[in-house]
Amino acid sequence: MNQLRSIAHRMMTERGLLPDFAPAALLETRALIDAPPATDASVRDLRKLLWASIDNDSSRDLDQLSVAEPMAGGVVKILVAIADVDALVKRGSAIDEHAQQNTTTVYTAAGIFPMLPEPLSTDLTSLGEGRDRLAMVIEMVIDANGVLKSSDVYRATVHNHAKLAYPSVAAWLDGKAEAPQALAAVPGLDEQIRIQDRVAQALRAQRFSHGALALHTPQAEAVFVGDKLTDLKAAEANRAKELIEDFMVASNGVVARFLAQKGFAVLKRLLRSPERWARIVGLAHDLGAKLPSEPSGEALAAFLASQREKNPDSFDDLSLAVVKLLGRGEYVMELPQQSTARHFGLAVSDYTHSTAPNRRFPDLVTQRLLKAAIAGKPAPYTNEELGGLAPHCNEQMADAEKVSRQIDKAAAGMLLQSRIGEQFDAIVTGASDKGTWVRITHPMTEGRLRQASKGLDVGDRVRVRLVSTDVNRGFIDFEPQH
Repeated sequence: MNQLRSIAHRMMTERGLLPDFAPAALLETRALIDAPPATDASVRDLRKLLWASIDNDSSRDLDQLSVAEPMAGGVVKILVAIADVDALVKRGSAIDEHAQQNTTTVYTAAGIFPMLPEPLSTDLTSLGEGRDRLAMVIEMVIDANGVLKSSDVYRATVHNHAKLAYPSVAAWLDGKAEAPQALAAVPGLDEQIRIQDRVAQALRAQRFSHGALALHTPQAEAVFVGDKLTDLKAAEANRAKELIEDFMVASNGVVARFLAQKGFAVLKRLLRSPERWARIVGLAHDLGAKLPSEPSGEALAAFLASQREKNPDSFDDLSLAVVKLLGRGEYVMELPQQSTARHFGLAVSDYTHSTAPNRRFPDLVTQRLLKAAIAGKPAPYTNEELGGLAPHCNEQMADAEKVSRQIDKAAAGMLLQSRIGEQFDAIVTGASDKGTWVRITHPMTEGRLRQASKGLDVGDRVRVRLVSTDVNRGFIDFEPQH
């Protein structure tokens, strides 16, 4: 573990990311511990509502809570509370400068490098269980078909009545386990979560009807026994994760439209039409399906849905190939009345990032814009500043992802050091003039394919032999077997 942490520290520094907080940021943090954020009469008191969080088992940087209020005719009011990070992290502070440099919390197999000092992100600005906290509340009135009827955004004080975890909530929703203790201990919370699940499924069905993509791409998760790394396994999707994802997508749409209606520029999050659509068409053809020659989210969504039903065992590999071919999402600054392309994967036109201000800097920027819009004040960022932040965040987040991948490969290298010469089934995840990359599943990792055969492309399945590992550089090399 110490070796991985040291490698991560070096790799972050090499890519212009800050692995440690400056003394000035730590001094500011200590001062904030004894200085609770100020409130005023415009902040609503919603602490009595049955708020709860659902996140990873180990998460302490809790950004969101949710609660449901049933209304007449199958309509439900969903409230999503987002941690008011700006109440303590002021623009231009040393803490803010660190957050703006890194732009994101970096999650690695060696541990977490938080965007904000942990006394904030895991306590003072976290919506922790049993705590009263300031929040931005996104209110959505949704009908039985998952159609948004009205929405609003305002400030409030909230209280987290239960810290729930994805795996246990999902098992309970699926009828595979009893209600987790934290859920069962709060009267009425079981019905709350069932209502939220029902609304989330309706929201998801509504998005899918407009061409949203149902992709499933498990991420590698480090498994430790004590301090010893024992495996990198897939972190599976589940119904509880989908519940939160659906609420976040809807909330981010509300925030984008709210700011636009107030005449504010917005940091939009986009996934453009895929440049490698022809390869996606080829993958579909190999599976006996036909996609149009021009990119179509609706057609791709229908193809993916049919494949998930027909070939569930191979759907993860197909999803991975499609994700790689779709390309990377990006931030762009959008002016009021300006229309950019919709998010190809989510099938929405109005989308920003606003729901994770403890973990992502664009969300903190958006929160400051929201608070100014609600208060009737000028935007705290000029259009030129927002226009510069968008590419900066794109670059820094790309580098953070590269660090995470390299550390995952360093961890996998440790696990594979004794297995040089073994053969594995793999799928091609990258193919360009720079080289060919493949992913194996046990342990889940990617590596470069030496002497790759010409004609290999993303989505192809190959048999490979492990040639070498370099833990310090995060390199894993395979060669094809014929």
